[in-house]
Amino acid sequence: MKTETDRTTQTPDEVLNELRSLVTEAEQIVHQSQDGNCESAVAAMRERFEAAQAKLTEFYAGAKKKVVSGARYTDHAIRENPYQALAITLGVGVLVGVLIGRRSK
Repeated sequence: MKTETDRTTQTPDEVLNELRSLVTEAEQIVHQSQDGNCESAVAAMRERFEAAQAKLTEFYAGAKKKVVSGARYTDHAIRENPYQALAITLGVGVLVGVLIGRRSK
């Protein structure tokens, strides 16, 4: 089953690395702008920044869809099996309590 995020070619880490490289290039252009004309480099950087921003927006939308879908599935599962959900919650609570109690000693 293909999702929207399967169509992207870059991971969020790669997009962040690209944004970091854009910042580095921007710093270099600022230093070069004192010497001469750098409008074409600024235009190219602006295009790359807008592309990276669009990719991050797409990643955000995909992540939001997954979170909402997971929340709906969890809500449905809890409403279908309320006693099992309570038992699991109680078990997790006891386990966390035991772990915290052991840690404080």
